[in-house]
Amino acid sequence: MINIGVLALQGAVREHVKALHASDVTITIVKKKEQLDMIDGLVFPGGESTTMRRLINLYGFYEPLKAFAKMEKPIFGTCAGAILMATEIVGQTEPHLSVMNMTVERNAFGRQRESFEASLKMEQVGEDVEAIFIRAPIITRVGPEVDVLATFDGDIVAAKQGPFMACSFHPELTEDNRMHQHFVQMVRNYHQIHT
Repeated sequence: MINIGVLALQGAVREHVKALHASDVTITIVKKKEQLDMIDGLVFPGGESTTMRRLINLYGFYEPLKAFAKMEKPIFGTCAGAILMATEIVGQTEPHLSVMNMTVERNAFGRQRESFEASLKMEQVGEDVEAIFIRAPIITRVGPEVDVLATFDGDIVAAKQGPFMACSFHPELTEDNRMHQHFVQMVRNYHQIHT
C-alpha cells in the first residue's frame, strides 16, 4: 500500500481524496506537520496562495514541506498549489516553496466570473482531459528540466519536473480523474524505488 496525503489547510480536499482513490492507496488528510512523515506523496489543493502560505507558516509546515520536497517525494499542486511550488511569481519578490523551476502569474485568466472549462491534450496523461479554470494562474516560464504537459491557447497550464507536477486548473472538480491517477502512479514508482 502507498499513502498519499492531501494538505488540508484550504481548498477542495474531499474532491482530491475521491479522485485519488485506488485499490492500493491509503489517503491521509494532512492537518499536522507530523503526518508528512507517514506519507509517500502529497497533493496541494487549490485555494488562495497567500492565505495558504500564511496557514503553512502558522501551523509550522514550511520547513517540513521543504524537507519533504528535498527527499523528492512526489508532490502535485493544483491552481494555488502550483503557485506554492514555483521558483518565481510575477509581481511578488519572494516565492513560497520553490520546488519547480518555473515562473507563474497569479489570476492570469481573470477573476471568478471569467472561470471556464476546457478539454486539454495532456502529455503522459491522455487526450481530452477535462479542466476547470477558476482564477487560474499561467505558467509563463519553465526551466530546461521541466516538461510541459499541457497548454491552452499557447499558455502553459500543466508541467512536471521529476517527482513534482503542477497545473493551473482544478482536475478534482471534474469526473475525469486521469491526472490524479497519473500522480498515483508517480507515487507508486517512488515507493518501489525507495522501499
